[in-house]
This record gives sequence, structure tokens and C-alpha cells, in this order.
Amino acid sequence: MSNPIIHNHKDGSHFAQQEGDTILRAALRAGVGLSYECNSGGCGGCKFELLEGEVDTLWPDAPGLSDKDRRRGRHLACQCRAKGPVSIKAATGAEYAPKVVPQRQKARLVGTTDITHDLREFRFRSAGGASFLPGQFAMLDLPGLASSRAYSMSNTANDDGEWHFQVRRVPHGQGTHVLFDKLAVGDEIGLDGPYGVAWLRTEAPRDIVCVAGGSGLAPMVSIARGAAAAGMLKDRRLHFFYGARTPRDVCGEALLAELEGFGERIIYRPVVSLPGGEGEWQGETGYVHDAVARALPGSLAGFEFYFAGPPPMTQALQEMLMVGHRAPFEQIHFDRFF
Repeated sequence: MSNPIIHNHKDGSHFAQQEGDTILRAALRAGVGLSYECNSGGCGGCKFELLEGEVDTLWPDAPGLSDKDRRRGRHLACQCRAKGPVSIKAATGAEYAPKVVPQRQKARLVGTTDITHDLREFRFRSAGGASFLPGQFAMLDLPGLASSRAYSMSNTANDDGEWHFQVRRVPHGQGTHVLFDKLAVGDEIGLDGPYGVAWLRTEAPRDIVCVAGGSGLAPMVSIARGAAAAGMLKDRRLHFFYGARTPRDVCGEALLAELEGFGERIIYRPVVSLPGGEGEWQGETGYVHDAVARALPGSLAGFEFYFAGPPPMTQALQEMLMVGHRAPFEQIHFDRFF
């Protein structure tokens, strides 16, 4: 069977869907900037209207679609495969066109390191190089799971094929159960990437603010490492905030301390929302978005923001920056995950 051709009436683009690809992955692999964020069915950023043809839906109950969307016949490009030639109406933009075209490959687990009681780094190696931008993510095909899982890289691009992911164990999470409890060193997985639009803007002249929570540590560490490697911190600062629930969830400082300029050009600020008993935690407390507003000098519109973490954290940051401080949208970078 030949690869189905998708025609987008919104911008006139045509692209072929390779075997195993969704409509979204097919578009991005062809260099077409179809609108998206999470690539996992949660955010709703890749909604489209089906004008002609038929599609298979991988996750009919994906939260990225509302009941109203379903009544109107809308679909998610990240959860649909064309059964034959189709015509769709989908939003596109130059900002979504991949800077690095995603590719499928195999990778083997070569090592792990515990970061906290429930956060672990998984290191994979592929035969080819690891090409991606700081802050991006990959889709992992894990043994025994029918659907891919999105995880962000914590390292930077390299010719050795090293892909590092810092993943927080999710109670009853199928993906993290495989990673933490079943996958052994030497085991092989499928890896497809890179994806994501919250990558490091090396041309931006402003001081950088990274805000992370949970598994959001990984892309923010990648941003910091990328900024340091690119020489960006010679004439600007990087403020790194980590939001943790309890003191034992705090992490990231040791990873940043390896970078040149730590303590001077790189400032690390952990924030704990549930500090516990008296004396257990001596640092900043409360919500991390409030700590950002308290700690940064001058107008928040003068910074370049990157953030990743639980949806309540990212939503609070977005509202604070755009509504409360009128920070320009083009200076705010994040991918929504649910």
C-alpha cells in the first residue's frame, strides 16, 4: 500500500504519511509546520477539521478534544492516521516547522542515575548521532505499550548518539512503570525525535529565566547546558528556579554546578510549596511563579522565559507573565504536557 497523501486546505501543503506515522508526525517529518505542542493528545494544539477521506483515531478519548470539538467533527493530528488520501483544514505556522527534522531510530539503555527518591536519569545510545535543540523532547516507544511517551532530553546534541532523559515516577503511570521497573541496561526501545517548540533561542539578547518542576527539570537543564555551551552566559545571566513540593523533591543544583559561571552567571533558586516541620527547610517557600516575581529585578518583560512542569505551574506562569506583567508572547517558551 502506498503512503497516503494529506492535503491541507488551510495552506495548500501536501505531504505523505509514512508507515506508523500520525498525520502530525508525517507533516513535521516533511518539514510542514503543523500547529502542535505536546504530540501526545493532551494539549489540543494540533486540532484539525477532516474535509475528505477517512482516519483511524488512536486515542478516541484524548483530553485535547472537548465534547464541543467532537460534536463539530474535529480531530487531533497527533492521534490520527490517514486510511487513504485525505483533505484537512489545520493551522500551520513557521514557528512549528522543525529546525531539526525528526527521525525514527533504535536506542539502547546504557545507564541510569537516581536524582531524587522518585526522579531518575535514563541514558540511551543510538547508532546515529543525537541531533536536537536544547529544550526539545522525543517520543519513546517502550516495550509492551501501545502508544508512545513524550520525554524531554536533559543533555545537548552530540555525535555519540547519547539521549538523556530525567523522568519522575508517576503513580500508576504505565510509561514510568516500564522505565523504572522493567527496562534493563542493554534493552532496546524506539526513539522518534526531536519534537517541541520551546527550544533555546540563541539569538535572544535578554537574560534567561528557566522555571522547572518535576520532570520539567530535564528540558530546563538542557536549556542551561545549551546556553553555556553557546557562550550566551558571557554577557547575560541565567536564573534557574526549581519548584518542589517537599524538601526531598529539591534537585538540579548539582547538575548546574558543573557549568562554568555557576553562582555568578547562573543563579539557582529552589522553592518548596510544602516545607514541613519547623527547621526542615530554610529556603524559599510558596509557589514557584510567585518566587519568580519576587526575585527578579525590574520588569519581567525584560527576560527570556523557558518553563516546563505540571500544568498548574505552567498555567500560573503564563497568566502571571502575559496578564500580570505583559511580557511579550514571543519571549515565553513552553510545551504543554498533561
